[in-house]
Amino acid sequence: MPGATIVHAAVFAAGAVIGATFIILSFPFLSSSLLGGGLAAAVTSHQRPTPVASPSPQPVIRLNPKGIPEVIGTHAAAIVASPILKYGNPGPIPDFLVRKAYVMAYDRRLRHAAWTAEHLTLSSLGKSGVLPTIETTGGDRSRSTFREDEDLPAQFRSKLSDYFRSGYDRGHMVPAADAKVSQEAMDETFLLSNMAPQVGQGFNRNYWAYLEDWCRRLTSSFADVYVFTIPLYLPKLEADGKWRVTHEVIGSPPNVAVPTHFAKVVLTSKPTSPSAPDLLEISTGAFVLPNAIIPDEAPLTSFVMPVDAVERAAGLILFSDAIKANSKHICQSTKCEVLVRHFDDVQKKGRKAIAAPR
Repeated sequence: MPGATIVHAAVFAAGAVIGATFIILSFPFLSSSLLGGGLAAAVTSHQRPTPVASPSPQPVIRLNPKGIPEVIGTHAAAIVASPILKYGNPGPIPDFLVRKAYVMAYDRRLRHAAWTAEHLTLSSLGKSGVLPTIETTGGDRSRSTFREDEDLPAQFRSKLSDYFRSGYDRGHMVPAADAKVSQEAMDETFLLSNMAPQVGQGFNRNYWAYLEDWCRRLTSSFADVYVFTIPLYLPKLEADGKWRVTHEVIGSPPNVAVPTHFAKVVLTSKPTSPSAPDLLEISTGAFVLPNAIIPDEAPLTSFVMPVDAVERAAGLILFSDAIKANSKHICQSTKCEVLVRHFDDVQKKGRKAIAAPR
């Protein structure tokens, strides 16, 4: 299957139909003890990682050493054998996609990522702690184009026409600047599965870009930086005293949901001392930003939220209780301050006008 390893397809290849709510993949990250059991996926390098099963009482689909999908776990056989699901399990089925520079879960109902995960280092960003920074390496964003993700079923993809004249930017969940390792890696960040509708001026082209830049700059202080990006739908207290979640839907027909908020959750690590390189100092932090115009002068610390709160809102478990209890807050380990840089102005010269989709 071209492009990405899609877990839902593995179900059919294995001769079973199992909803992806019962599918848990684990990629080599820090270790299984550092991550929550429900979501143990991230990128450890810029080569395609091999999925391995995460400890879980639930059925798991994985790729065996020959690359053939297989179902493991005692509960899997019972689910497959259930006569109620004789004609298939309707899901829900998020598509787990493994790219060169990131991994993600795609939400078919919302038509955007449920989450994306990255592993950033100086090397992955084309930088060096000794040599001067190299601003461009293998990837050139001027050669990349937005396109539909053909690894997804056609009826669940977001399309170029969905964003055309919608009033929203095609906002990267994994920034192109995080994938300079190769042209293929950068091209994969322009797949529409990696996009979500974002307010343009004042958010995607400004404060959100500042936050993405801050995440990259963490590699100057930490050996490893792991970044989760999560679209959120948060309730708002209305005049009648009731809480409601209200969001726009774009496209024709309307099918791509517009998140109310976006979260960036980071985990950093570095040796506690040169004499103890294997003893790591871990820092974590979460930032939740509204999908709205944010003034440049807004302090990044005003968007700090507990990791637990993001997990509850998203229905995910990002880190284990041990990590949460024994890690520093990222703002205690480094300055939580964004640099105001008008990235949009730098790109205007080479930007092409968006034509009407065919």
